[in-house]
Amino acid sequence: MMRRLLLAFTLLWPFAAAAQTAPLTLADVLDSSARQAPQIIEAMARVRQAEGRALSAEGAFDTVFDVDAQSRLLGYYSGTYLESKATRPLTQNGGSIYGGYRVSTGSFPIYEDKAYTDRLGELKIGGLFALMRDRAIDERRGRIAMAARDIDAARLEREMVAIGVQARAAATYQNWVAAGLRLKAYQALLDLAEQRRAGIARQVQLGARPAILLTEADTNIVRRRALVVRSEQEYAAAANALSFFYRDENGERLIPSPDRLPAALPGFRPTRPGQAADRPDVQTLSARLAQSELKLALAENELKPRLDVRGELAYDVGPTGRGGKSRDGEEAIVGIRLTVPLQRRAAKGKIAEARAEIDGLRTRQQLVREQIAVEVKGIAIAVDGAAKTARLAADEASLADDLAAAERRRFDLGASDFFLLNMREEAATDARVRLLDAQARAALAGIDLAGATADRAALGLPDGPLP
Repeated sequence: MMRRLLLAFTLLWPFAAAAQTAPLTLADVLDSSARQAPQIIEAMARVRQAEGRALSAEGAFDTVFDVDAQSRLLGYYSGTYLESKATRPLTQNGGSIYGGYRVSTGSFPIYEDKAYTDRLGELKIGGLFALMRDRAIDERRGRIAMAARDIDAARLEREMVAIGVQARAAATYQNWVAAGLRLKAYQALLDLAEQRRAGIARQVQLGARPAILLTEADTNIVRRRALVVRSEQEYAAAANALSFFYRDENGERLIPSPDRLPAALPGFRPTRPGQAADRPDVQTLSARLAQSELKLALAENELKPRLDVRGELAYDVGPTGRGGKSRDGEEAIVGIRLTVPLQRRAAKGKIAEARAEIDGLRTRQQLVREQIAVEVKGIAIAVDGAAKTARLAADEASLADDLAAAERRRFDLGASDFFLLNMREEAATDARVRLLDAQARAALAGIDLAGATADRAALGLPDGPLP
C-alpha cells in the first residue's frame, strides 16, 4: 500500500507543481478582486443597510394589537373593564381598519357610561378612509418608496465601486506583468554581457585581445546590473500593489511569485466599446430624481385639505347587562372629518424646495451624460493611438533584434568592435522595453474604456445589475 501511495504521489507531483506555478492570469485577479476586494464588500454592506431601512419603513404597516384593562378596587363603583383591539393600516389608502372586543362587569359612573356592555361583551369592526389628503400617497407609503429608491441607489453605487475596483485591478495586473517582463529583458541583457565577459577574459589571457577591452566589459556589466536592480525594485513594488486585489479565500493578500509571471504581456480588449448610457452613476441620478419627485408628491399632498370618512359596526352579545337595553343589538356609526389648512406655508415651502431639487438633478444628469460622452470619445481616441504606437514599437523591436543579431555575427568574425556590439544589443533591449511599455499603454487605455462604458464582462463582473 505504501509503495502504491508513493508511486501515485510521484506521478501526480509534476501536475501539482505545475498547478502551483501556473501563470497568474487576469481572470484570476479579477475573480479574486470581485469576491474579496474590501471596497466591494463595504459597498455590499451599504446595500444591506438600505435594505434594513426599507424593512423598518414597512413596519409602519404592521398590525398593532392593543389590550386595555382596568378594575375599581375601592370606592362606590365596582366596574371592571377589558378592551382588546387590532388595527391594520391600509396599504392603498391613508386610513386603517380595525376590529376589537370589549366586555365589562359591575357599575360605572355616568361619565363612564360608555364602558357598559352586555353580559358576553361587544364585538366591533370599523375603518377610517382618506378621501383627499393621504388618499394617493401619505408619509408611510412615501417612506417605503424612498427606502426602495435608497436600495436602488446603494446597489448602483456598489456597481460603480465594483467597476472602479475591477478597472484598477486590471491596470495593476498589467503593470505587474510589464514590470516582470521588463526585468527579464534587462536580466537577459546582463547575462549576455557576463557570458561575453568570460570569453573576453580568456582572450585577454591568451593575448588575443587588449586588457582595456576587459575593463570596458566590466563597465558595461555594471551599467546593465544597475538597470536590473532598478527593474527589480519596480517589479517588487508592482507585485506588492497587485496583492491588494489578489487575495486568498480568507481575504488575505497574496504577493504573486516571479514564477507565476506570464510569458508575454496579455492584451485587453473591451467587449462592447460603445455608449455608456447604462452607467451606474447615471442611473443613480435617476434614482435620486425619483426620490425628489416623491418629495414633491408628499409636499403636494400636504397642501390638500383632509377629508376622512369613518365607519363602525358594533354588536353586543349575550343577555342585557347593567347598562340597560340601549346596548342590545347592532349599532352602526358613520362620521366625517374635514381639516382645511389656511396659510399652508410649510407645504408651499416644501413644494418649492422639491421642484428646485428636481431641476438641479435634471441639469446634473444632462451634465453627467455629456461628460461621459466626451470622456468615452477621448478614451477611444487614446485606444486607437496606443494601438498604432504598439504596432510601430513592434516593428522597431523586430528591426533592432535583426541589427543586434547581425552585429553579433560580425563581432564573432572580428569585423566589428565591442563598443558597437554593446550599442546594438542595448538598442535592441531598449526597443523591446519600449514595445512592452507601448503594449501596456494600449492595454491600460482599453481598461479605461471598459471602465468608462461600464463594460462588466470585460472587467470580470456579471453582465447586468449586480444581485
